[in-house]
Amino acid sequence: MTSAPQTHPDACSVHAPVVPEKAESRTRWVVYLTAVMMVAELVVGYLSRSLALTADGWHMMTHVGALGLSALAYWYARTRAHETRFAFGTGKVYALAGFSSAALLLVVAAAMAYSSIERLITPETLRFNEALPVAVIGLLVNLFSAWLLAGGKGGHDHDHGHSHDHDHEHEHDHNLRAAYMHVVADALTSVLAIVAIVGAHLWGLNRLDPAVAILGAVIIVKWGIKLVSESARQLIDLDPSTKSRDAVRAALEGMGGTRVCDLHLWRVGPGRLVCVVAVQSTEDRPLEDYKKAVYQAVAVEHLTVEVRPA
Repeated sequence: MTSAPQTHPDACSVHAPVVPEKAESRTRWVVYLTAVMMVAELVVGYLSRSLALTADGWHMMTHVGALGLSALAYWYARTRAHETRFAFGTGKVYALAGFSSAALLLVVAAAMAYSSIERLITPETLRFNEALPVAVIGLLVNLFSAWLLAGGKGGHDHDHGHSHDHDHEHEHDHNLRAAYMHVVADALTSVLAIVAIVGAHLWGLNRLDPAVAILGAVIIVKWGIKLVSESARQLIDLDPSTKSRDAVRAALEGMGGTRVCDLHLWRVGPGRLVCVVAVQSTEDRPLEDYKKAVYQAVAVEHLTVEVRPA
């Protein structure tokens, strides 16, 4: 029996752009909106002595950089998608950008917590009339930005409330998820800033400002760690789904006289799986039968099958 690697007729599709063009254009628009709001919050936050508002401004500054990184990643991956020097396309560029953005998010949260602890020790009076309008506008801009990004692939299925089952198929674009997470984090800090400003004005609770900033930092850290973990899993080629791998093995070994002796399944981009499998068989059947079994079990973008004599 002869052995020969076989590939899907559309195997070159791994070198096609992964993410719809709308995700890239929407990310660029969010960068512009965030940059304008960042300047406003930093200026008014400094003048009004609002730590929550100033922290939101500094937080938004890092988001401008992170969102700019996301936009750059889309451009880089799109313009180089057809270059064959990338073994399986440029899909992992999104995971790398998402990982970097999430790491930056963690740094910002730590800086927010540090500044807030200092202000808890030495509270300052806030200027209500100056701080509140900008905080409200910042919240509206963040909500609008989140809405824009949610129109792209992966934005709306973002979940902060519970952990994912790692056997679940992760179809997320980590780059878009990171951008979405940054604007949602901005929206959260804007809400907390409004609460702090109103509380200080109505009841003189000056320590409420740094207290809610610490709360926001803790929540953002939780989100950041989750995204770092998920994007890192793709970067190091961690098997995306044991269920998918088991499904491939079951489909092949269910053919009769066939044993899977080597199986590799990994993700090379949002929704794109690559599979390399070697089987031993006592039956002389065409390679197309093995390929068909794999395709019926899992949606694979690129497949290589090797048949070894039993």
